[in-house]
Order: sequence, then C-alpha cells, then structure tokens
Amino acid sequence: MRVIVTLACTETGDRNYTTSKNKRNHSERLEMKKYSPRLKRYTIHRETR
Repeated sequence: MRVIVTLACTETGDRNYTTSKNKRNHSERLEMKKYSPRLKRYTIHRETR
C-alpha cells in the first residue's frame, strides 16, 4: 500500500523531494516543511498528483 509521492514547493512550484506514504493510513495530501534551495529557506511542500 506504500506509494512514492513527489513534494512540490508551494511558493516556487519546484518539485524538490520524493518520499513514500501509506495510502491506507493517510489518504489526504501530505504536507511538510522542507528546505527550498531556490529561496534558501524552509517552505511548505505539498504532495503533487
């Protein structure tokens, strides 16, 4: 049930990270604070479809 998802920055739209999640436990979109190299600071990254 684990799938690989891509995380995109909410401010720049860059797809900087990939991770995996369990769809059975977390059906909603994943959201994390990660480092954005373009902005040189931490921003919110959301799961893309």
